[in-house]
Amino acid sequence: MSSQPVKAGVIGLGRSGWYLHALVMKGMPDRFEVTAVSDPLEERRNEAVQELGCTAYADPEQLIHDDRIELVVVATPSHTHADLAVRALEAGKHVLVEKPMCMNVEEADRMIEAAEKNDRLLTAYQLRRLDPDYIRLKEIIDSGILGPLVLVKLARNSYRRRNDWQTLRKFGGGMLNNWGSHIVDQGLQLLDGQVTRFFADLQHTVSAGDADDHVKIVMKGENGAVVDVEVSSCIAYPTPEYFVVGKYGTLTGSTRKFKYKYYDPAQVPELVADEGPAEGRSYGQPEDLPWVEKEEEIDTSGDVKVTFYENLYEAIRKDAPLIVTPESVRRQIAFFDEVRAQAGF
Repeated sequence: MSSQPVKAGVIGLGRSGWYLHALVMKGMPDRFEVTAVSDPLEERRNEAVQELGCTAYADPEQLIHDDRIELVVVATPSHTHADLAVRALEAGKHVLVEKPMCMNVEEADRMIEAAEKNDRLLTAYQLRRLDPDYIRLKEIIDSGILGPLVLVKLARNSYRRRNDWQTLRKFGGGMLNNWGSHIVDQGLQLLDGQVTRFFADLQHTVSAGDADDHVKIVMKGENGAVVDVEVSSCIAYPTPEYFVVGKYGTLTGSTRKFKYKYYDPAQVPELVADEGPAEGRSYGQPEDLPWVEKEEEIDTSGDVKVTFYENLYEAIRKDAPLIVTPESVRRQIAFFDEVRAQAGF
């Protein structure tokens, strides 16, 4: 197997294409070479030529059919992702697509079919699956110290009146696509995708355009747990990013710090219901439970972008499994279709 850097082409040099892809690969010269870019704006093309020493095309088709390119990164407005990805896959390129991977499950199926037919890799830039806070949260949940899950609240809230293209439905804008593709995805991961029923509310509140900027989704899992996801641009007071309730403990925290308390049920006597009159007309007898309380800072020293691209290199050069498979993202896209249908948005 080759150990040479993967020759990549980036379509779209906006914020994501430039900062989250092109410059990340530039910083990994033993793994990637940005061989070509494509963008309709001449000043962006010129900047890329000067900064990266690459070829720059105005037409993405020229990049897609550049024989040097092995990997095409699609970082264009959301509504263009599927068509560009399919054309690149059919041209024999591996493809990385910015989130959201596509607009609906039909597009997801078309992309996956093209990848399988042409024996190429397809993945989506679901970085938040690699966030150290989310990984640590899963570790604490999986350890069992909080007990069986009862409720998980995931939130990314602020008050921000946006007016860019991501406020427009025709471009695939909106909070569900923009941040829901991260936070709802985390919720689905916590439920292993097994959602038995859900409530969804999408609203357009303070932003320009016509896309949703307030998202509320409550999911019930097969295991009985409820995951409550809130992503909003119209909440002026901060809310905890994480709030987790288990039978034996609770966690609250942010992307940088957790606080949690729990007890070991083996260390407390069995609780038996008393059918008689309440002693002292009380609401039962108070308990002095052996609570364990902890606080911890989240180690944010790593760079999840580099971690993602390292895995992509290993997948291309050494057949390593992808961290983010297209099938796992299809599950998210299919759920989004159901959310929009129920919310009527």
